[in-house]
Amino acid sequence: MAGLIKGPALFLAQFAGDDAPYNSLENITKWAAGLGYKGVQIPTFDARLFDLEKAAESDAYCDEVKGICADAGVEIAELSTHLQGQLVAVNPAYDAAFDAFAPAHLHGNPAGRQAWAVDQMKKAAVASRRLGLEASVSFTGSLAFPYLYPWPQRPAGLIEEAFAELARRWKPILDVYDENGVDVGYEIHPGEDVFDGATFEMFLEALGGHARCQINYDPSHFLLQQMDYLAFIEIYHERICAYHVKDAEFNPDGRQGVYSGYQSWVNRAGRFRSLGDGQVDFKGIFSKLAQYGYDSWAVLEWECCLKSPEQGAAEGAPFIRDHIIEVTDKAFDDFAGAETDLGQIRQMLGISS
Repeated sequence: MAGLIKGPALFLAQFAGDDAPYNSLENITKWAAGLGYKGVQIPTFDARLFDLEKAAESDAYCDEVKGICADAGVEIAELSTHLQGQLVAVNPAYDAAFDAFAPAHLHGNPAGRQAWAVDQMKKAAVASRRLGLEASVSFTGSLAFPYLYPWPQRPAGLIEEAFAELARRWKPILDVYDENGVDVGYEIHPGEDVFDGATFEMFLEALGGHARCQINYDPSHFLLQQMDYLAFIEIYHERICAYHVKDAEFNPDGRQGVYSGYQSWVNRAGRFRSLGDGQVDFKGIFSKLAQYGYDSWAVLEWECCLKSPEQGAAEGAPFIRDHIIEVTDKAFDDFAGAETDLGQIRQMLGISS
């Protein structure tokens, strides 16, 4: 039968720009389709490509968006709310840096910025439903991450309260997604409070196991943490609703390791690479996802410290296409099978009648 995994698809955020063909949804989808992509993941935070306010209010606008994509020859994989999700929970240490993700009139106003982000997230739930989508992708944001390495020692209860508050902020949002029949696939990512399996479990427990709390699987972030990203699929496959296909490499030496010494991306021990240029075992990943019946999109997220985005995008479509497995409905030794005969089975097992 046909492959269960859909793709290849392309996350448009890293390619959007002011010049053609990256400056409008019509142009960028035609460009993506020309490279061989069958789907696109649309950033809701880039007005050059998408108007979230309109999408949350207007079926006609959503039909227009779907029509633009269909005319180009691509489907919408998911909507991305990474930047808005980040702003749902911001530790004060990051206020100045993350103000850039919010409208200018909210800069210096953390409470107003968060309220805006929550409203954006809820609108993305409605927009996803109007577009006929079953999943979206986002970040959790971070309250506890500045206290990741416990020196000085964290006060007892700090992490527990951080995750309790994270859940208090996200549960009403996830309830809206549930009302609209849409999952939120959180990209598990250092810098977020949910950055590995252990922290995902803490978040999920604080949410009471909310059904819409899902995972956007991105192995690059696990390789840079030196995690077993294949075992991660075995453990959490039931919660994986989206997949960012992104490569990375980790080359520690006598000067730096996982933390990479504040170096620029090109000089880090751990760095992102274009597909096929890093160390991620994509054959293993696509096999594991196929084994567990993952049937959503494989989406290229391009981030490379060396290769140009144009080359990375051009190489990404055939790379993903060639890794998608057409899952068989036959066993390799079916040819040697025979009709079931209970009497013969009992005889073979030495069971008397």
